[in-house]
Formats: sequence, C-alpha cells, structure tokens
Amino acid sequence: MLLRNVVFACLALSGVAHGDERWWSANEDRVFPAELSYPNSSGVMTTLNEKGPTRTQGHPFFSALGTNGRACVTCHQPADAMSLSAATAQERWRATTGKDPLFAAIDGSDCPSLPQEKESSHSLLLKRGLIRVARPWPPRASDGAVVKPQFAIEVVRDPTGCNFDPKYGLKSKAPSVSVYRRVRPATNAKYLTAVGFNFDPKNGLPLPVDPETDELVSGNLLADARAPTLFAQARDAMQSHLQIEGKPDDVAVKKIVAFVQGLYTAQSVSMKAGALNDGGAQGGPKTLMAVRGGELQGGPQPIWLEFLPWLNAASNSSQDEMRKSIARGADLFSKRMFLVDDSMGINNMGFGNPVRNACAFCHNMLRTGMDVAPGQVDIGTVNSPHATPAPELPLFKLTCNVDAPAHPYLGRVIFTQDPGYALTTGKCADIGKITAQSMRGLASRAPYFSNGSAKTLRELVEYYDRRYRINLTEQEKQDLVNLMSVL
Repeated sequence: MLLRNVVFACLALSGVAHGDERWWSANEDRVFPAELSYPNSSGVMTTLNEKGPTRTQGHPFFSALGTNGRACVTCHQPADAMSLSAATAQERWRATTGKDPLFAAIDGSDCPSLPQEKESSHSLLLKRGLIRVARPWPPRASDGAVVKPQFAIEVVRDPTGCNFDPKYGLKSKAPSVSVYRRVRPATNAKYLTAVGFNFDPKNGLPLPVDPETDELVSGNLLADARAPTLFAQARDAMQSHLQIEGKPDDVAVKKIVAFVQGLYTAQSVSMKAGALNDGGAQGGPKTLMAVRGGELQGGPQPIWLEFLPWLNAASNSSQDEMRKSIARGADLFSKRMFLVDDSMGINNMGFGNPVRNACAFCHNMLRTGMDVAPGQVDIGTVNSPHATPAPELPLFKLTCNVDAPAHPYLGRVIFTQDPGYALTTGKCADIGKITAQSMRGLASRAPYFSNGSAKTLRELVEYYDRRYRINLTEQEKQDLVNLMSVL
C-alpha cells in the first residue's frame, strides 16, 4: 500500500492523464508539460520536456500534416514512452471501432488492399504492435540511387498477401518488400545520435557525414538505418507514414526534430522498489537529461551504474528485496560472461567466433543500452535457425549471388522474416541485421524485438538465454526482468 501511494503521489506532482486523455490525437489543443507521467504495470514512466510546456495546437509533431489524418504523435504516444504498445493499439481499436488514423491503410493494416473495416486486416498492429514498412526493390540509397543487391529475394509465404499484391508486392509496377516492425521511441535523441567512433568498426569504413550539418552520422536510427539523421527520419516518416503531399516543409521538419531532441523518457517509480532516485540510486529521466554528450562515447562499460548502490539495501522489507534484485540484475548485465557466436555485427569484428563477454559488451552506451558503434547486429530474432516461429509474418528466402561473398554464418541461402539492414545496403552479410534500440521505457511499450516476438520482458530474457546458452538460473532471470522493468 505504501508503494502504491508513492506511485500516486508521483502522478499528482506531474502532468498525468487518465482514461481517454492518455491518447493524444492529431490536431488537439493541449499542453505537453515539462514533466509528464503515466502509470504502467511496473509503476510510473516519466517524460521530461527540456523546452518546457509546449502547446500542441499548430505544432507539427502534433498536427495532421498529410492526407490520412495522422500526426507524429499518433504512433509516438507519451503514455507508451513515445512509442506504441500493442495494448494501446487494441484499446484504440475498441474505442473507435477501427476508425482512428492509427489504422491508416498504408501501414496500419497488414496490406492496403485488404478490407480496412475488418479487424483481421490489422492483425499485426493489434497483436504485435507492428507497422508495415514498404522498402523499394531493388534497394535504394538515401540519395535515391539504385543499389545492386548481392542476393535474390523470394517470398516463401505471406499470410498478409502484401508481398504478392499486384499493386504493393514484389512484382508490382513499383516493386517493394513489405516487412513489419515495432515503432521505435521518439525520445532520448541525444543518445540516438551520439557518435562513439569516427569509423564503423563493424565494416572498417568511415562513418558517413550529414550533408546538412557536416557532422558524423551515428547509424543508430531506424531498424534498417535507412534514414541517417533525425531530419531524414522525420522526412521519411512524413512521406511514408503521414502521406504528405509534395516535399516535406523544412520549417516543420526542424520544429519536429527540435521537439524530439528535448525529450527524455525513463521509468521513474517502481511499484515494488519505490522511487528510482532513492537510496543512492539515480534512476529516472533526470539522469538521462544530465548526462553530457562527451560521456556517451566509448565502451564497453557498466551501463546501469545508477542502480548498483541498491546492492547494499537492508533487505528487511519487500521494497529492499526488490531493490537488491534490480541491482543484481544490473551487475549481471555488466559482468555475467557467456559465449556469443554466429552473430553478424559482433563476431565478424575481429573478436573471434565465439567471443566471451557480457550483455554490456554490445549494449554498451551509458544509460540507454544501445551500441556506441553503429548498432546493426543479427542476434537471430528474424533469421533462421534462431528466430521464434511466427506463421503470421512473411517468410523470405534470400539466395546470395554466386559472385558475391556468402553470409559468414548462414551460407548462401537464408530464410528470414525481415531482411533488415540488407534492404538498405543490398549486402548478403547484412541479412537480418537490425539496429539496436534504446532500453529505456521498456515497461510501457511491449512487445519487444523489432518483430514483436517477445510479448513480455521475461520472454525477452528467455530468448537471449536460449540463443546464447547462458544457463541463467530462475533468480538471475527474474533479476534481469526486474532491472529492465525500471529502466
């Protein structure tokens, strides 16, 4: 009861919305406050707005700029840590009988050609929180130039029908590959754009330079890194997800990017451990806001330092026990060694195959758990033989050309639910590589992994334990789940 009161006290002290007010619709006249909190199953998640209270009316992040009634906020909901949970999509379907712009045919349905009034036509968004992403085939570089792929692509199955569709499929007049992915959080941008090296250690090549700012590009945006900067990402989203007519307005793009750059999101209160900045810990979004840019470079390093003081909790109450569990999870994440094998973006970098290290070896960016190197890796979540079976998702057969290098670990014929980074580079070795995400606000935005294959944090931990044969004990699994529930 005491901890529940702590939760409600936190909500009372910040801008919090309940019921229908949890959903932010396009074109509403509201105020996004300096601090905005929402309850979730683990406690309270908070977003800080560094720029102070922001009126939404007329602001391009909150305005329907295109033809389908959506705004950026439609898929980047504050209650879902600036992302979109499957549970929220389901609630919105019930509240609007599927008429909310969230379910726009272009990507909020399994395929635009399906009967949009049917719930079954939006199954992947409702069940897995997935948005359809149509990638051109053959691939195109960020400047629009055609990329000659090193592999042929064949659709083995597609229950959505979109990859076979005469208008939207691989054999249409404008051939494209439909893949289905989780919405990435539009927050903590300082970490998304941090550059740890002046070259990409995964391929030994120099990092690209942003032509608008002449600064190095981090490579940590979007699942397939198709947009190199926040500005490019905003334009991509405006054209593909909002369906604007004509060229994106530069003033609107700059205002959207400036708003996102001022947001910091993290769990602030645990239902079982209390305030996450209590007892020597430094959890919550204020810690994220306080970190200077120069601290983000380098790695690997212990990334959840803010919770380690709880290792010495008194253990005379359920709150202390939860705090010790969270701290043990942080210690495990940084120190528990295991063998990482057959993973592009890791084992091909000169470390050896396998390489012995901990979770923090790849999830090494301070406070957020991303990779300070461009984060495209294949841990098997979408590629056979490690991907969790998903008969509701498309399955592709990719065959590497005989004159191109084979995939080092999967050979020349690869079965995948999502070719990932290879749809940007056209390279056989990049099949199934997905950009690592920030680990903040996890409790508000289930399910997990790019394809939504882990419904819960426990399933996420179980996948890693199975994939890399870590042999975690029951207590260790729970400690890691408890850690991730407060990030």
